[in-house]
Amino acid sequence: MNSTPVANRLHISIFGRRNAGKSTLINALTNQEVAVVSDIPGTTTDPVQKTMELLPLGPVVIIDTPGFDDDGELGNLRVEKTYKVLRKTDIALLVVDAKEGITSSDREFVKMVIEKNIPAIVVFNKTDNYDIKQKELNIYIRELNIPVCKISAKSNVGVEELKSSIVQNVKIDKSQFSIVGDLIKPGDFVVLVTPIDEAAPKGRLILPQQQTIRDILDSDAVAIMTKEDGLGEVLENLSKKPSIVITDSQVFSKVAAITPEDILLTSFSILFARYKGELSQLVMGIKKIDELKSGSKVLIVEGCTHKCTANDIGRVKIPEWIRKFSGEKIEFDWADGTFYPKEIGKYDLIVHCGACMLNKQEMSFRLDLAKNCSIPITNYGMLIAYVHGILHRALGPFPSILRLL
Repeated sequence: MNSTPVANRLHISIFGRRNAGKSTLINALTNQEVAVVSDIPGTTTDPVQKTMELLPLGPVVIIDTPGFDDDGELGNLRVEKTYKVLRKTDIALLVVDAKEGITSSDREFVKMVIEKNIPAIVVFNKTDNYDIKQKELNIYIRELNIPVCKISAKSNVGVEELKSSIVQNVKIDKSQFSIVGDLIKPGDFVVLVTPIDEAAPKGRLILPQQQTIRDILDSDAVAIMTKEDGLGEVLENLSKKPSIVITDSQVFSKVAAITPEDILLTSFSILFARYKGELSQLVMGIKKIDELKSGSKVLIVEGCTHKCTANDIGRVKIPEWIRKFSGEKIEFDWADGTFYPKEIGKYDLIVHCGACMLNKQEMSFRLDLAKNCSIPITNYGMLIAYVHGILHRALGPFPSILRLL
């Protein structure tokens, strides 16, 4: 539970006005002094997150945010950060001072989460100062049309009932927890091709490889790992044909040349495109590369931050492949980590990483923004397979998606 990646945890975010008791609540939920608590409004200046286990949901991350009624220039920046948290929120807790009741800003927030289809609970806090009655709660339930509960985070009263309400109201998309499991059967051999280059972390595998191995084992199949130079020997010596070969996108061409045509082939990046987002949208986006011309602008997006190497995939290799494929002088911008440009209308194409460090909610936000702005978006694995002429084969495991091409 402790080592579960943040991107694979349910994100429970705590919102509300300043001094409503948000930080006290996160401390009560985690049974730790995670957030600084003070009677001075505006104590929390940046989102604070804590990973924990919340049964029966399992691993979660709880995020405390600055008050959305903060003011001034710095206050506005904090409010902007607060609303960015909504992009990755699986369930929102709106904390309200029970004595003050619901304000117009609270109502606006409730309206926003309903429009975004984010499950939410209104938490009436500080009931040790004002014991809000069930009659008042019923009025709010009818008005807001979302669940409500009452607690005293300071006295730890009602916190367990709140946890139960979270479990009851959060939406769990079971489909997002399978990377390759629906493509294989128990006992199948799955060959994973994992190059070890200068960017690979010492002593461990990168996250998509780890998660794919776990999904294979959860499916009672057999994971067989090799570097690209050993693939031919592995395939020759297996007692039976593997059901699928999964490769790092950077060696797609080499692996495709070695893997027999009657064995399904795809990449970690393409699997994660389906796992974290909308595969069909990313496949349709790749067609835009044929229309790029000199002066076209391409945004390359990494969901994590890392030290760039001489042959960095996002900063070096992908721009080179795009320029070579198009034969044009393409302009590139980059975004990484949690930063994602608000204005994407100037770009002709967005090329996103596999998003292993982002949760599905955040990736959905990015895909929806691209769709609403009519900007084509694709991902690393799709682009690499396309420019090397093997995308049709790489999408072989997904016949319905393949037909889109």
